Amino acid sequence: MSRRRRRREPGIIREILGWIFYIIVILVLTYVIITYVGQRTSVSGSSMETTLSDGDQLLVDKLSYRFQNPKRFDIIVFPYQYEENTYYIKRIIGLPGETVQVVDGYVYINGSRLESDIYGNELMDDPMAASQPITLGEDEYFVLGDNRNHSQDSRDPSVGEVKKDTIMGKAWVRIYPFDKMGVIRHE
Repeated sequence: MSRRRRRREPGIIREILGWIFYIIVILVLTYVIITYVGQRTSVSGSSMETTLSDGDQLLVDKLSYRFQNPKRFDIIVFPYQYEENTYYIKRIIGLPGETVQVVDGYVYINGSRLESDIYGNELMDDPMAASQPITLGEDEYFVLGDNRNHSQDSRDPSVGEVKKDTIMGKAWVRIYPFDKMGVIRHE
């Protein structure tokens, strides 16, 4: 009987070490995915209605913008600069180097009305800072919520222009509610 015990002990130790290795690999992969590939976030508020609703759960693609620049009408996630662990979800309207202005409720890019802006639910009541032309820097984006009259966005000085290096990623997939689950269309 002592022979059987000795043979089992190394097998048990190997199995325990195998499980520990397996758990470490899973933890490392999870960290890499959350840090560099995707992250879950939730929508809070009505600023992106009707595209996204309060309580929607999203996966954010953190990888795409490492290889390409954000495009007009992409829905991005970025941190709110005055409150830790608070993220905004908005639509890119103005691109680096462009001049953005809101006149009579409409968005103008470089002096021309943005005709393809089909996302705003209604004319903007208050252009705020965008009542005057805003020229974006080489790494800056002008963002608006789809529910423009109920959105704190680039028109508000507390949000302002969004720098590329602060963009967490692009809204990719809605995972909840289940009846609306699917890839988020950007244009």
